[in-house]
Amino acid sequence: MARSQSIRIANAGGYWGDDLSQFHRQVALGPVDYVTLDFLAEITMSIMQKQRARDPDAGFARDFIAQVEATLDLLLERRIKVVTNAGGVNPAACRRAVLATAARKGRAIHVAAVAGDDLMPRLDELVAAGAALDNMEDGRAFATVRERVSSANAYFGAWPVAEALRTGAQIVVTGRVTDTGITLAPMLHAFGWAPNDWDRLAAGIVAGHILECGAQSTGGNYTDWREIPRLAAIGYPIVEMHADGSFVVTKHDGTGGAVTVRTVKEQLVYEMGDPRAYVTPDVIADFGSIQMEQEGKDRVRVWGIRGRPAPPMLKVSAAYGDGWKASGTLIMSGPDARGKAAAFAELFWERVGVTFDATHTEMVGASSCWGPLAPPVDVPEVLLRLAVRDRSQAKLEAFAKMVPAVILSGPPGVAVTGGRPQAQEVVAYWPALVPRQLVRPTLITAAGERTLDWPTPLEPIGEPARLEPPAWPAVADDAEMHTVPLSELAHARSGDKGDTANIGVIARAPEVYPWLVATLSAKRVKQHFAGICEGEVERHEVPNLWALNFLLGRSLGGGGTVSLRLDAQGKTLSHALLAMVVRVPKSLLEAAVRGDDAQRAALELAPAPKRAGSGLVERRKAQRRKSAPAVKPAPAAKPAATAKSGAAARKPARRRG
Repeated sequence: MARSQSIRIANAGGYWGDDLSQFHRQVALGPVDYVTLDFLAEITMSIMQKQRARDPDAGFARDFIAQVEATLDLLLERRIKVVTNAGGVNPAACRRAVLATAARKGRAIHVAAVAGDDLMPRLDELVAAGAALDNMEDGRAFATVRERVSSANAYFGAWPVAEALRTGAQIVVTGRVTDTGITLAPMLHAFGWAPNDWDRLAAGIVAGHILECGAQSTGGNYTDWREIPRLAAIGYPIVEMHADGSFVVTKHDGTGGAVTVRTVKEQLVYEMGDPRAYVTPDVIADFGSIQMEQEGKDRVRVWGIRGRPAPPMLKVSAAYGDGWKASGTLIMSGPDARGKAAAFAELFWERVGVTFDATHTEMVGASSCWGPLAPPVDVPEVLLRLAVRDRSQAKLEAFAKMVPAVILSGPPGVAVTGGRPQAQEVVAYWPALVPRQLVRPTLITAAGERTLDWPTPLEPIGEPARLEPPAWPAVADDAEMHTVPLSELAHARSGDKGDTANIGVIARAPEVYPWLVATLSAKRVKQHFAGICEGEVERHEVPNLWALNFLLGRSLGGGGTVSLRLDAQGKTLSHALLAMVVRVPKSLLEAAVRGDDAQRAALELAPAPKRAGSGLVERRKAQRRKSAPAVKPAPAAKPAATAKSGAAARKPARRRG
């Protein structure tokens, strides 16, 4: 039978809690061949393990069962296949639940499950076999947390999912298959790509990265969000993948949102890590090789992607108990709400009389997101948030009692909100590596269970191919300088990996990129985030995307569930960086305006008119329909601060499973 030359893969969810209605919309609103849904994160696996401990038929994303029930008839009618990691820590039970749902509706459907990633029953066996499972980021010995581990899963790639599709399964549910792997698998099945066809495999990984976070590539979480039409009806992304590895990013006609080069670039830099070494179980993708262009309204063509051999090790994501945390909030009214909050926090910490492993004070509405980078503003009220973490749950009880006990002891205009604080268990993240040959996937179908082999050949990885640098447009010499926020010249997106914040900054025009490289050094970023970033700053250049990617170590208060911050994942830090004040020639601001005009053209919007008598900066403000935020120059770096840039910054690549 002749193989397909192109397939359409739609994403209907980027995390557990995403809009459940998007699954039906992606199936109903237009032609697609496959729908993928990503449900899993590190904390999710630990929650599911506890669910399964209470009920052997639990431990998966039950929301997916409701989605299937509402969409089953249409799936069968249109023969659309579904791939999802909703199986969590119990893919077999998830498979049974899907089959039971279909049976209740009087319908039959072929459902397969991919398991074998759950390593909890095998931890001691693996250590005895030579898999140390030590922390791959800081080197801590696994023995120090072994007794507190609540979940441990190996990241699988696309190949066992492709085998499940080969059996004729219309729905494939998996455990800890990577976000990108659930998208790559349909391509392997449809096109018959070889396990060592590294460039095409890398193209599939890049397509998966663009899809994996749902609406983030179609205008959600986008810097210039005011330009995006109909966010309430935003369409989720679709990839039209071709057998040669090129593809088009799009969405269903008639939906809100937008697909432009800029929206796709922002998703590409999201949690990118080292752009030349995006490590997955299937291939190491080179994001530095990506080429793209606007092909039409809501259509971005992507091609030219290179890849290198897959690593011999699989990443393990484990979770372990690391104490307890709690937070309490009090509302402070004006006048001088910030002053009242500061005074109240001081008296509270003195009165509680207990030393905790960690404490944190935030003023929501004034400085909780940006901390010391927040501009001084007079606000009518502040939500004072007090938080603690400690190994002793008894200490947290003292904290919880004190929050309501002092409201009459300080400044006026104070009220407790949210009731008495409740202690929550801290589940910390433990990344490790395991030799691939020690972990094999299990395929579960109506025919029974069978163990699969890895088809991925172990070849020397080597260095990434040399890429020719782009030829940047010439910029006229210009003595006229302007002082503006960085947002006038760049857009950005940020995320996390553990305690490291990842901020990708993208020039608004190619003329701006060389200036960005010369101006935005790792040292300057370190200085800008003084008081937030306590570790090293790495900078990676991504000229093909006009981007710089920064990794800020020890910037998230421990990251994930360990952190006491509201923004524990660094989602707001990109805009803190865009608030940096810079001096820039007028010619580069003009180039940025031209870049913005091109973006508006892709959105089928007219260029913002230049008002009579207005200057360039005024036009920029009118064009983006917002004023520049109040900002202050970056504070000086601490003498002991350490920053790295370029090749000197390279560490072992972070792994996406």
